[in-house]
Amino acid sequence: MSKSVLMRAAYGVPLVAMLTIAPMALAPSAVLAAPPATTVDRAATQALHRLFDDEWERRMREFPEEAAYFGDQRGADRWTDLSAQAIAAREAADRSALQRLRAIPRAQLSPADQLHQDTFAWLLQEAVDRQRFREHLQPVGHQSGPQTADRIAELLRFSTPADYRRYLKRLSALPAYLEQNIALMREGVKVGVVPPRVLMNRVPAQIAAQVVTDPTNSPFYRPFKRFPAGVPQGEREALAHEAQALIRDLVVPAYAAFARYFNEDYLPHTRETIAATARPDGPAYYDFLARSYTTTTLSADAIHQTGLAEVARIRAEMEKVKTETGYTGTLEAFFTFLRTDPRFFKKTPAELLAAYEAVSKRVDPQMVKVFRKLPRLPYGVRPIPDHQAPDTTTAYYQPGANDGSRAGFYYVNLYKVEMRPTWEMVPLTLHEAVPGHHHQFALGLELPDAPTFRRTAYFVAYSEGWGLYAEQLGYDMGLYDDPYDRFGQLVYEMWRAVRLVVDTGMHAKGWSREQAIAYFRAHAAKTEQDIVNEIDRYIGTPGQALAYKIGQLRISALRSQAQQVLGERFDVRDFNDAVLSTGSVPLQVLEAHMAAWIAAQKRRQPSLESRAGKVVPS
Repeated sequence: MSKSVLMRAAYGVPLVAMLTIAPMALAPSAVLAAPPATTVDRAATQALHRLFDDEWERRMREFPEEAAYFGDQRGADRWTDLSAQAIAAREAADRSALQRLRAIPRAQLSPADQLHQDTFAWLLQEAVDRQRFREHLQPVGHQSGPQTADRIAELLRFSTPADYRRYLKRLSALPAYLEQNIALMREGVKVGVVPPRVLMNRVPAQIAAQVVTDPTNSPFYRPFKRFPAGVPQGEREALAHEAQALIRDLVVPAYAAFARYFNEDYLPHTRETIAATARPDGPAYYDFLARSYTTTTLSADAIHQTGLAEVARIRAEMEKVKTETGYTGTLEAFFTFLRTDPRFFKKTPAELLAAYEAVSKRVDPQMVKVFRKLPRLPYGVRPIPDHQAPDTTTAYYQPGANDGSRAGFYYVNLYKVEMRPTWEMVPLTLHEAVPGHHHQFALGLELPDAPTFRRTAYFVAYSEGWGLYAEQLGYDMGLYDDPYDRFGQLVYEMWRAVRLVVDTGMHAKGWSREQAIAYFRAHAAKTEQDIVNEIDRYIGTPGQALAYKIGQLRISALRSQAQQVLGERFDVRDFNDAVLSTGSVPLQVLEAHMAAWIAAQKRRQPSLESRAGKVVPS
């Protein structure tokens, strides 16, 4: 998501434990300071891992869309149960799991299991703390929700007739699923948990895209347009006809009813305000989100001030690179030049996709300059589907399946090619593909002896901080030889610094949407389409955008500390591998790990391999 963090919301599934975390009731720094185990107790170890297994099984059973995301096909014939009873049962199960975890004595676990327990405690505590805000009553976003439920087809396996039949059964259950979403929205209206109208004005067109007259034009019909070899010719026509009948008789009427409710009843009750603080219990909600996404205790004001300082620093760097290009006008005029000059834009979507693929191929062989360990799982480049592209971001990454049956994919936005400059391609690819999200996620799947939740964890500050740090690794990899590409890297870094200012500005300091757009436009060369979409994203997902720059600043500070302590012994490959060796964790966990790593490196003599600069990818 790195917009895939919102994957579950894309199908109307409540955002519960496992993907975001917060240092709320726990004190992670105190936990990390506890002495390591001296005697490992087998019963405690078994209890811990039994809990991990039980909770993973519950997660896959209760969230079939998320199971598909991880390559688990067990729920391919159904949707997540969004009834009030099911939601209450899941919340009770989260509270029970947290109590069960706390009953396991940490001191009787191995150091590795202490890390697993600490991480799981963060996740469960965040899920329990989140319950008070009743986010499930707001299931529709302008980038995700039941109106985009067809995205599930991108995650499912279509290899045999049985795969198709499970999908057909899922289609037959779609009307009930939409009715459950409507019930949640009705309750949200009653208690005032509703989204901003400026975002919801985008949704009617998205729902309308599902109300087709020809069922073969439905986004849900895509799997039936091309069958794999595993589906016999004699069965293909029958499967296709059944899909058309279900779409015509059930899916389209259900979306037509959903559209009537949304347009006539729900939309008039959405709120005119944009700030998260305008919701019930709003100030506490935004404080929670800021802590949750950044995995720090930073206040909104402290984050705002950090953003202002970073904007000033990066702007000075931009002035230097602008001068290097030979441009003599103001920085604002240079921004306009970068947004409009034809030399920076491709003419067709096909050309733009080919250019993204070319950048990816250019990056791949340079990875050995900054890593010793490379993952086994490959990745590909795909266009964002046309009906989703206008309302979504420039690009995002979708991780591969846990079992390696599906590669990771770097999705790029080909909508309005005249708004997609080539100077942003290098930092964008470094962030979303390699050495950014694909590299980090794929290595996470290979964590040795780690429970599944640890191999698939997504702490936004760590993972998105790594993605932004990965953009800067392009300098170590020799990829910023063109000053326009270097300026593109600064534009992307500025983009994340601006986020700190405008997100806190809108949600904690009373800024208007127009004020946030104007601030963004004045400080970054992003195109108008991207700027508006970004600001609306921050309105729709308060606090999430804070994690990127905060995470990158922490990782970069750790690198500076390692370079200062180790001097000539510092090797960027070893540092990067060490940062990724924990998997995605809260920032305080990463900092404790890297402090121990730096101390250990300082005690070691440089090896022959290190002196020779030998690279050993695996």
